[in-house]
Amino acid sequence: MSLLMAIQEAGSAPLFPSMPQQRSARTSCVTRGIFLCVPRLASSPAATGLPPAPVPAGEPRPPDPVTPSPAAEPGQSPARMEEVQEGRELGAGMDSEEPASPQSPREPPSPPSPPPLQSPPSPATPESPGVSPAEEPSEAHARQLLLQEWGPPGASLELPPGLTWKLLFLRRPLYRNLLRSPNPEGINIYEPAPPTGPTRQPLETLGNFRGWYIRTEQLQHNCSWTVKHQCVDLLAEGLWEELLDDEQPDITVMDWFEDSRLDVCVYELHVWLLAADRHTVIAQHHVAPRTSGRGPPGRWVQVSHVFRQYGPGVRFVHFLHKTKNRMEAGGLRRTRVTDSSVSVQFRE
Repeated sequence: MSLLMAIQEAGSAPLFPSMPQQRSARTSCVTRGIFLCVPRLASSPAATGLPPAPVPAGEPRPPDPVTPSPAAEPGQSPARMEEVQEGRELGAGMDSEEPASPQSPREPPSPPSPPPLQSPPSPATPESPGVSPAEEPSEAHARQLLLQEWGPPGASLELPPGLTWKLLFLRRPLYRNLLRSPNPEGINIYEPAPPTGPTRQPLETLGNFRGWYIRTEQLQHNCSWTVKHQCVDLLAEGLWEELLDDEQPDITVMDWFEDSRLDVCVYELHVWLLAADRHTVIAQHHVAPRTSGRGPPGRWVQVSHVFRQYGPGVRFVHFLHKTKNRMEAGGLRRTRVTDSSVSVQFRE
């Protein structure tokens, strides 16, 4: 007890009589208890390497210092905030690492794929030469007539089992236009396109479009494409696999469009030679001619292409053309097309 009283008396008197007594958090002594306060350290005892000060019985132990965490965004827990920050850094890194490459020249667009078809209509009835049953030629006579038409290339032709010269003569799969309704509006290419004004009537009411699938593609500046296409089944038209795979006769496509002057390009042609699945492309041709603008408007422009040595497996010809329209006050002004054709002939 004498030692405790001495400590209390020493705490009540100034340590240095010549200086005024000051009480602060750093120099004051605890007058109650049995230990002295040391100046407040910025670091924890573990960081300083000193052992923690003893805690007297009955006194609460001070809590361990807690390293403050960065402030979270409103409504987010600290863990969620870290995920958001990590995500932002990842995104920023991706953006910053993307090089600013100089503009490269535009690559030409890849050729389009053939459009999907709905259930195809039944094949057109083959055009017969108008021979009555009583005048049908015999097998030998039919062969003779066809060879006269075909010339030397057909002299060595051998027919597969089940196909006769007589049937071949009636169906005429070679040197014949295999498209249905090739001239829907009945326009003669040997005369200028008859003048016509804008119309609001649907295209289907302006002619016989049997066999064509028709749709419209909208463009800018009141323009649009009228798209017409059909798929020719070569075997259904009377050709046979051995001829298409071994001989590979020429397949010629031809079309005529009106120089309507509605735009620089008013017509496109797209043709695909397809395998039996109607999806595998064996050969293709795409063209979008530009007219010169010279000559009288309304003249007919011919477009044609011949597929040669295309390889085995061709069973269908998908023919598609586009003609440009322009909407005016009175209705739709159209670019007309006529005498479309797909034909097969022996190589010369």
